[in-house]
Amino acid sequence: QVQLVESGGGSVQAGGSLRLSCAASGTIFRIDVMGWYRQAPGKPREVVATITSRSDTNYADSVKGRFTISRDNAQNTVYLQMNSLKPEDTALYFCNMGIHTTQGMGRMSFADYWGQGTQVTVSS
Repeated sequence: QVQLVESGGGSVQAGGSLRLSCAASGTIFRIDVMGWYRQAPGKPREVVATITSRSDTNYADSVKGRFTISRDNAQNTVYLQMNSLKPEDTALYFCNMGIHTTQGMGRMSFADYWGQGTQVTVSS
């Protein structure tokens, strides 16, 4: 069993900053890509940023230069530093990880896991 627990959401004024964290726990062998997604009311979920196991990063055009994704492999944790926040960044933010797990008897498994979501609200 794997669990992803997010923290760090909240309410800020435009121009402010927040840092999201997402920690994975369970019978984890290795984590491949980690990412952050968001979903605003009435809109589809969209990718915000991703980071590979080699720390190669990709960002949505709307957050480039303002958001920074990073990871701590020893802690199985991914972070999203969000600066210069705008009202249009308001959304429910989800972390996502591609995780290889050990199943016992030498068996391995791979699956995509999601956090429960953390709300970010930016007021003008």
